[in-house]
Amino acid sequence: MNHDIKPLNVLLKGLLLFLLFNLVIAAWQPQVGSFSLYNVIYPGRERLPFGENPQQSYNLSLFDLDAMFASHVIHGTPKSEDEFRVIVIGDSSVWGTLLAPEETLAGQLNAANLNACGKHVRAYNLGYPTISLTKDVIMLSHGMGYNPDLVIWMTTLEAFPLERQTSTPLAANNEEKIRELATSYGLKVAADDSNFVKKLFWGKTFIGDRRAWADLIRLQIYGVMWASTGIDQFYPANYERAQTDLDADETYHNFIPPNLNEGGLALNALEAGFRAAGETPMMLVNEPMLISAGANSDIRYNFFYPRWAYDAYREMMFELTGRNGWMYVDLWDIVPADEFTNSAIHLTPAGEKLLADALASYLLEHCEGP
Repeated sequence: MNHDIKPLNVLLKGLLLFLLFNLVIAAWQPQVGSFSLYNVIYPGRERLPFGENPQQSYNLSLFDLDAMFASHVIHGTPKSEDEFRVIVIGDSSVWGTLLAPEETLAGQLNAANLNACGKHVRAYNLGYPTISLTKDVIMLSHGMGYNPDLVIWMTTLEAFPLERQTSTPLAANNEEKIRELATSYGLKVAADDSNFVKKLFWGKTFIGDRRAWADLIRLQIYGVMWASTGIDQFYPANYERAQTDLDADETYHNFIPPNLNEGGLALNALEAGFRAAGETPMMLVNEPMLISAGANSDIRYNFFYPRWAYDAYREMMFELTGRNGWMYVDLWDIVPADEFTNSAIHLTPAGEKLLADALASYLLEHCEGP
């Protein structure tokens, strides 16, 4: 009889221990993302992890900010005395869709071997796909922990509408971080924002949150292929070029021409970003975009923007940045239309070189010393 009871006791004890383990995980919420094989066993990534086809890109999207940054080269690069550290934040154009790491804006700034304030410039790509000022503030606040000497914030009008702010998955899955930014830097966020992904207590257990744990493990595994190939995204042999023949449509989100109502724009996120940067100089840059010469280009600049909305945005930005004394550079039209790839904001390597050269001159001009 004792032999029959013993296996049952073992099973019950095992189940109880497993339940206890899940409860501890839910209550403790350990910061497991801080532990990474990147920068230890294999090199850190040149850009933050993002990907929708992991088997081809050796990359994937996840929402654990600690894990994302722990996989990045900046996390494993102590700042030397002769380094002028620049972090570049923004959308997929900064991250570098269809570009190799060395072809991105940060990569080309590094290739230029610049010196600023008597130090060697080293730029780090902290861009992340999806367009949202709030998402950028998340990355900026996290990046400030790496002691930059300059922040370059690349942005465009499409990042401003209020409905864009927390709809991006990275923001939607990081409500706690955004609430912290609201407390620390005055970032406005609705108390009942429906975009946020809510996790009940069970969802914070190991079983309930198993997808996040699996993603963390998979990110470590893909580091082997990243280290051996340097590939971190899928490069298709062919892709559809950015649209140049446009619809005769003057609409832009919920705005009514000719008024770009500032109340519908997340201008507060810019203010929060500058507060997060603190005493560190930050250069706000209106990024280049495709200016179409195709059908209805007299009505729209490109797929994203009717002319009236974008023109009003540019006027607003000059007034806003001047009033606040923010360092602002408007490079909206410096790249010709044939140097864009699959989007009105994604550049070819040659287009990125034009942008890097333009920013290099501003970087050196506005160097404020060590």
